Amino acid sequence: MTEFSEIPILNVSAIHSEDAEARKELAKAFAKAYGTTGFGYISNHGISQALIDKVFEASAQFHSAPTATKMAVELNHLHRGFIPINTATDVNSKLADVKKPNQSESFMIMREDEADSAEIQAGKYLAGANQWPDLAGFREHVMAYHDALADLALKLLEIAALWIDAAPGELTDNFLPATTWLRLLYYPPTTPSAGDDLYGSAPHTDFGCLTILAQDAIGGLQVQTPSGVWIDAPRIPGTFVVNVGDMLHRWSNGLLRSTPHRVINRSGKPRFSCPFFYDPNVDTTIAPLPSTLTPDQPAQYEPINFGAFLKNELEAGYQKHKKP
Repeated sequence: MTEFSEIPILNVSAIHSEDAEARKELAKAFAKAYGTTGFGYISNHGISQALIDKVFEASAQFHSAPTATKMAVELNHLHRGFIPINTATDVNSKLADVKKPNQSESFMIMREDEADSAEIQAGKYLAGANQWPDLAGFREHVMAYHDALADLALKLLEIAALWIDAAPGELTDNFLPATTWLRLLYYPPTTPSAGDDLYGSAPHTDFGCLTILAQDAIGGLQVQTPSGVWIDAPRIPGTFVVNVGDMLHRWSNGLLRSTPHRVINRSGKPRFSCPFFYDPNVDTTIAPLPSTLTPDQPAQYEPINFGAFLKNELEAGYQKHKKP
């Protein structure tokens, strides 16, 4: 793994183009960034600032609502709803001995499934409808942002598939329908005297495929280099922070990095962020793609079922999912 000291910025305008050469050049830049750093800022992504502003306004609206309003939609067994502070602990972290819960509260939505959808009818894990608070305009703004980010994530995944040289649909067909998550996060400020083991978000790698993050100007996100150094990833206006998760790392046979990161809010001010996670369907079996295998680099990972893996992660980390 190559050491890095800064997070690259990628102009991804080619995701909106049919120019094959421009898309190939972007695929090379994608491979360089995510094969080395695992994190990148993306510009010219096509998502309007007005839409981003609306989702942050919706987040502030929700987090400033009375506790009773938020608890009325508390996280359910479908992993949708309000996650109060001190109810999620990253006990599966491979990067720290995490004993204390993350110092954040959040509202989680996922893919919105209609009652007659094939996913619900088949009893698929986590298939269902979202819970919505009784707040004017909230649902419309949040779902508009969710849907726009799902389109953006698929376009980015197509670029990753182009570089991996996957067969048509070999990667992207596993996202029909995708497992999607939009999390409206609020991090209260922690005091400078807080212990080193108290995090807004404990050191971790994302367990899915792609994460697209919008964040405010407060700061606190840090990315770990291979040598163990933590570097800041502040907001850059007009960009998203995008990183690769564990599943895309496995699919690429380790060629694309899933990089550790954390959040520590010592600013003295509240921090807001809106991460969107784009993951495969729960029925998907994930194994290194044939195009990533060579005599010198055989498969580094055994096949795993994403739904079973996901169930284990949620049951370990969230009180609402813990087995009796």
